[in-house]
Amino acid sequence: MQDQLHTVIPHASKLQSFLGVHQIEQHVHQCQRYIDNLDKDDRAKEFHIKMEQNNETEKIIKKLESLGELTVVKTDMDLKKETSVRREAQVESRKQSNINSMTMNIENKIEINMGSISDMTCLMDGRLIIVEWGVNLLTPDGKLLKKLSIPGNAWSVTQINQNTIAITYPYEKAIKIFNMENETVTKVISLDTLCWGLSSSDDSLVVGLNDDEIRLIDLEGNTLKSIQVQSKTNMWHLVYCNDRVIYNDYSGNAVYCVDQSGKHIWQYTQDLSGPHGLCTDTYGNISVADINTHRIIVISKDGEESKVLLSDGLENPTCICLKHCESSGFICDVSGKDTYLTKFNLSSE
Repeated sequence: MQDQLHTVIPHASKLQSFLGVHQIEQHVHQCQRYIDNLDKDDRAKEFHIKMEQNNETEKIIKKLESLGELTVVKTDMDLKKETSVRREAQVESRKQSNINSMTMNIENKIEINMGSISDMTCLMDGRLIIVEWGVNLLTPDGKLLKKLSIPGNAWSVTQINQNTIAITYPYEKAIKIFNMENETVTKVISLDTLCWGLSSSDDSLVVGLNDDEIRLIDLEGNTLKSIQVQSKTNMWHLVYCNDRVIYNDYSGNAVYCVDQSGKHIWQYTQDLSGPHGLCTDTYGNISVADINTHRIIVISKDGEESKVLLSDGLENPTCICLKHCESSGFICDVSGKDTYLTKFNLSSE
């Protein structure tokens, strides 16, 4: 660009010189846009373009020998990646969706040879974990792959990151952290009482202890926060979403929402009879598997609205989960001695 200046100076008027400088300035902006649009992969280059103008403005106008030094500084820039996940919340959003436009349709039902199922979750890679005292790994279409070799009677499961899950073992008063890739228990977190529902958030765990405490702990087992609550039954299921904890009270026929300070946000008791499994969608709305009414009910994240999503085709829905970042998932449904895995799709009208 400095070379271009020398071609402008000798035979140009001030107006022509000004126009020439303007064209050079446009060229600078084109270079800037080019740099901004460079493709990036795991690492990117951060560019700072700086034009330092000479202070002697009059001399520049008369001679137009130099506009100053143009420098491009290129430095390495790390791209931050988040590896932790929130249980069932998938992609967190502060928006409020209209639950009245939501519909749930059954795609198919698969009979599975399992007993009393207490919890399940969809992993980030599409596979499914089902807990029936033992921990079972299933394919994305619901076929059994293997029973994971974790000793003890499990109750609730959550995914911490791509390769790691955590499971509560109530009668051992422990949470076991399990590496899916190596298929090994990497840590056992001992607690001082029975532990039931489990959720995860940002390298921490949220666990329901008996019927009166929700505890936030780090992955080493250190207590970060203790929330005192009241429930008629043990907190068998809970989810953590948008800095709030939603938990079920099976015998009390209620679903409650509290914040991290223990402040009561809302409660839902309308037409519930045996609320069991819970999950949240991308907007923070809560889907409830209500066993005794044979229904799936969705509650808005503020607790103000609700809708029956599914009432036909289910016998005793015990658990529900959504696939990661998708509008489909599974319901565990018990009919007599038979247990079914019901695949569903969510849509908005």
